[in-house]
Amino acid sequence: MSNYILALDQGTTSSRALIFDRNGKTISIAQKEFRQIFPKPGWVEHDANEILSSQIGVAAEVISLSKIKTDDLAAIGITNQRETTVVWDRTTGEPIYNAIVWQDRRTSDYCDELIAQGHEPMIREKTGLVIDAYFVATKVKWILDHVEGAREKAEAGQLALGTIDSWLIWNFTQGEKHITDSTNASRYLLYNIHTLSWDDELLELFGIPKNMLPEVCDSSGALATTSGAIFSRKIPITGVAGDQHAALFGQMCTEPGMVKNTYGTGCFMLMNIGDKPIISKNKLLTTLAWKIGDEVVYALEGSIFIAGAVVQWLRDGLGIIHSAPEIEELMDNTEDNGGVSFVPAFTGLGAPHWDQHARGTIVGITRGTTSGHIARAALESIAFQTYDVLKAMEADADIEIKELRVDGGATANRFLMQFQSDVLQCGIVKPETSEITALGAAYLAGLGIGLWDDVEQIKRQWNVKTEFKPNDDFKVKESVGQWHRAINTTSYWSNNK
Repeated sequence: MSNYILALDQGTTSSRALIFDRNGKTISIAQKEFRQIFPKPGWVEHDANEILSSQIGVAAEVISLSKIKTDDLAAIGITNQRETTVVWDRTTGEPIYNAIVWQDRRTSDYCDELIAQGHEPMIREKTGLVIDAYFVATKVKWILDHVEGAREKAEAGQLALGTIDSWLIWNFTQGEKHITDSTNASRYLLYNIHTLSWDDELLELFGIPKNMLPEVCDSSGALATTSGAIFSRKIPITGVAGDQHAALFGQMCTEPGMVKNTYGTGCFMLMNIGDKPIISKNKLLTTLAWKIGDEVVYALEGSIFIAGAVVQWLRDGLGIIHSAPEIEELMDNTEDNGGVSFVPAFTGLGAPHWDQHARGTIVGITRGTTSGHIARAALESIAFQTYDVLKAMEADADIEIKELRVDGGATANRFLMQFQSDVLQCGIVKPETSEITALGAAYLAGLGIGLWDDVEQIKRQWNVKTEFKPNDDFKVKESVGQWHRAINTTSYWSNNK
């Protein structure tokens, strides 16, 4: 058998491709950024064809960089930015509108209407999700309602919809496979997480024809095969998972109670809760962690919309720093936040607050406030948002979390990781491999084709690189109290128009 897995990591700001060997080691990486489109305030779109071309491009590049042949690839694993939605014509294969990104808030008012009509309890019970513009269903409804002729074509069976995994697989197989996996399906607001099927009542509520939907498959197994036109030979696709689910698997959080947090554009904490779904009482989401054959694993999730993106904003919006690594140097010369709190609700607040009308707020500014204070408050906001999610998770699961496994770009910032440990008063564990999301997709693909025998074999490859321990004298109550005052200020502003 070939010894390598090609992992395609299609993210919010870039498409990446990585090749892993059977020891879980990264052989080569290629990455390409693509455009972020902002037609109106609160609207975020991508060009789906640009995503496709960038993903194919980096796949070809990474194979070239690795100096291996396509014949050496055992399989492909795909992980993707979740909730970002594409609707395309089944005949032409062309999108009928730009991909609407998970960050997009254009359907917030419609979500408010659904909540006012009393639909949330039913939706929450069936899907494990809250009603929010974040998810797929409201984006599809908007496209059908606003693109000329779309609804008529949909009713006639001429349109297909999907998250980015579906869009890639459709194109990689030249239209032969219209599928998604259970993790991505569980982000639609249309998928019943108890029956593991699309729900007719929800489809009727959102006005979405069932014929548009992809077939739901396992996260690992014989899912599809690429056409020879894409990679010069046919390669099996044997692993698919939304990015946060792939990261949970890559962190080997395979036992109930294990928790990981990914620090990317947003910040996403997931806890393995085993084979029975728990509907949160603290505004967390219940989602499919993965499904492999008869094994179904669920997770609790807290979604934070803006994490690493706040550092990008300091660089691109304010010009406080010229590159992301500079912020750590700035922290060396900034003893505290100077009384400044920063709530980065650029696209609303996610868990556990779920205020889709909230916007970014900086409070506590005085004549003595410096760029360092604002930068520090921005970094602290990532840790404080994580604190709110973790405490909600502990309440739902009725356990005290002693260890948090972390991954993502922002984990390179030692100040943030130590501050996170101090705020949570728990250990922060960073694995040896930094490419956890892509590795999770590779592991799922490798299991699907037999490159690894089982999860126990994979666990032996997981090693700790860095661990942060909390300072016992950190004033948690005082610091969190200041943060919650800032949250209350943001909520007051959004609720008093």
